[in-house]
Amino acid sequence: MIKEIKADDLSLEFEDLDYSAIEEKDEIVGQERALEALRLGFKIERNGYNIYVSGDESTARMSAVKREVSKIESDVSHLFDAAYAYNVKDPKCPISLIFKMGDAINFQNDLYDIKDGKISIEEIKNKYKDAKIDHFLDSLPPFKDKESAYKINIVLNRKDAKRRPLVIESHPSHDSLFGFRDKDEKDAHLSYHIGSYQMASGGFLVLNAEELLLEPGLWTKLKRYLNMSEEALTSSAVQGELIDTIRPYPISRRTKVILIGSDDTYDELSEKDEQFLRLFKISAEFDYQMERNIKNIEGTVSYLKRNAKGLLKLTNAAYQEILRYSSWYSENKKMLTTQLSLLGDLEKEADIRARERGKNVIDGDDVKDAITNRNSLSGLTEDRINREIKDGDMLITLNGKLVGQVNGLAVIDRGLASFGTPTVISATAAPGNEGIVNIEHEAGLSGGIHDKGLLILEGYLRHRYAKNFPLSLYAGICFEQSYGEVDGDSASSAELLALLSAIGEIPLRQDIAVTGSVNQMGLIQPVGAINEKIEGFYNACKTIGFTKFQGVIIPRQNEMSLILPYEIEGKIKEGVFHIYSVETIDEAMSILSERESGERMTKGQFPLTSVNRAIEDGLKRLYSSSQKN
Repeated sequence: MIKEIKADDLSLEFEDLDYSAIEEKDEIVGQERALEALRLGFKIERNGYNIYVSGDESTARMSAVKREVSKIESDVSHLFDAAYAYNVKDPKCPISLIFKMGDAINFQNDLYDIKDGKISIEEIKNKYKDAKIDHFLDSLPPFKDKESAYKINIVLNRKDAKRRPLVIESHPSHDSLFGFRDKDEKDAHLSYHIGSYQMASGGFLVLNAEELLLEPGLWTKLKRYLNMSEEALTSSAVQGELIDTIRPYPISRRTKVILIGSDDTYDELSEKDEQFLRLFKISAEFDYQMERNIKNIEGTVSYLKRNAKGLLKLTNAAYQEILRYSSWYSENKKMLTTQLSLLGDLEKEADIRARERGKNVIDGDDVKDAITNRNSLSGLTEDRINREIKDGDMLITLNGKLVGQVNGLAVIDRGLASFGTPTVISATAAPGNEGIVNIEHEAGLSGGIHDKGLLILEGYLRHRYAKNFPLSLYAGICFEQSYGEVDGDSASSAELLALLSAIGEIPLRQDIAVTGSVNQMGLIQPVGAINEKIEGFYNACKTIGFTKFQGVIIPRQNEMSLILPYEIEGKIKEGVFHIYSVETIDEAMSILSERESGERMTKGQFPLTSVNRAIEDGLKRLYSSSQKN
C-alpha cells in the first residue's frame, strides 16, 4: 500500500476558462450559508433575534452585513426623532420626548415662538398630539424664569432618513455605546449625549465582539438593554435608574445588534454565558474556504478585477497562478480561500514585479515571483535554522540510519508567515513500570493535545503487541534542541516510530522525515500545513546537499493538499526528492527500516525477520527484565 507520489500526481489542473471574459460583479463569494442566515436574522423582528457573525477576518463578514442591510426594504415609517427636555419636577432627571420623523426640529422652533406669542401652548399640543408632550408643556416655566427650559436636546434627528440606520462601532466603550454626560453643562437635559446603541434605534448596530468583551462590564450592560422590553424602556422608574447608572436614558425602539467575532469567541460565549444563545438566536458562520467550482472561480476573478483599479491587466496565466495560490492557502486542490483580500494583496505585489521589469501586463511569472519574494522577505528565521543545521550547531542527521531517532516536521509561525523545519525526535526504552514519559510535559513545554498524542502511543503498544503479556517499560520521548512549547499531534507518528525503533533496536533512515498523527489502531491521520512541512525539509536538504534519496512520509489523506513550489515538483520529477504517502505505522516503518513490517501468522506470531517481531520481542525482554529487577 506504500505509494510514492509522482510529479504528475502533484500537478493542479487549471480550468479551461477565458478569464478576460468574466464579468466584474460586486458580490460576496462562497458564503451562501452565512448570507442566508443573515437574511433570516434581518427578517425576524422579535426579541432575541440578534445576530452573531463568525469566521476569520478577510472573509467579507462586514461587507456582507452592509450589503444585506442595503437590500432591506427602505420602510422608515417606524423611525422617530428623540430629544431630552427640562423636567421642572426633577431637573436632574430629564424628560424623554419621542416625535415623528423630522418633528423634533419643528418642535424646537415652536418652543422659541412661544416666548414671542406666535403660538400658544394649546396649539403645540394639537400639532404634536402623538408625541405625548403634555406633561412637559404643562410644567414649562415662564421663559424669563428659565430660558434653557425652552431648549430641547435633540439626540435623534431622522428628518432626512431614507433607510433604517446602520451604525458600526468597531471599538465600543461605555461612552461610545451608551452615551455620556457632559459635566460642564449645567442643565441636565442638555448634558446628555447618546451612544451608538440609541443612534441605531429602529435599525442595526454592528459591534466587534472581541473589543466589546475587552471593556469590563460592557457586555453585561449590553445584555441588560437587549433583555428589556419596549415597555420597560419607556417606564419612568427604569428611565431614572438608567440615567443614574447605565447612561443615558432610554429610547423606546428595539435595536438589532450584530456581533462580528471569531469562532472561538462564539464558542466561549455559548458555553459560559447562559443568556447568550437566547439573545443571539442567529449564527451566521463565514467559512474560510469554498469549493473550487466555476461559480466560485468566476466570483474570485471578479473580485480580482474590482481590486485591480490602477494595476496592470492580468493575463490568463496570472489568474491561474493566483487561483493556484488560493487552493494552496486552503490546503486543498478542490477548494479556494474565501479570504479574497489576501489574493488582492498578492495581485498588487505581482503588479510591482511586472512594472519593475517594464511590462505592460501581469503574467504568471510575475505572480510566481511575488510569492517567492514574500517567502524570501519572511524567511530570515528559516535561513538561520538551516545555517545552524549546515554548520552543525543544530544536531540533525539527514543521511544514514540511527536507532531511536526520527526526523519529524514542525511548523513555526512568525507573524503572518509560517515555515516548516525538521526537528529531531528521540526515544529511549528501558525496563520499568513508569510507561512513556513525555519529557516536554515534565519540563512544562507540552500542550494538552501533544500530551494526548503521547497517551495514544501507549494504547497502540498494548493493542498491537502486548496481547499475551503485560506492557512494562520506562520510555522517554523528547524533541531535541527544542525550547519552546510543543503542541498538536502531528508529530505523534514520528514519536511512535522513534519509540518502536528504540524498543526493537531497529535502525531507521534519517534522510526521510515523517509527519502525521496516529490513532491507537496504528492508522495515520491527516495533518495541517503539509506543504510548509515538506518545503521546510526540502530546504534543509538543499542546504546541506541532495543525496537523491531524501524525502518525506505523509498521511495518505493529505495527497489532495499537495500544492508545492514548482522547484520541488521539478526535483521530484528528476528523482532527487521523494514523497511517500502511507495509511499505517507499519507502512511508514517499512520505508524507514527498509524491512518488512510483518503481519501475525496463523499461530499468532509475527514473521521471524520482521520489524514487528523485533518490537514484540523487545517488549517481552523489557517485561522480563522488569520482573527480575
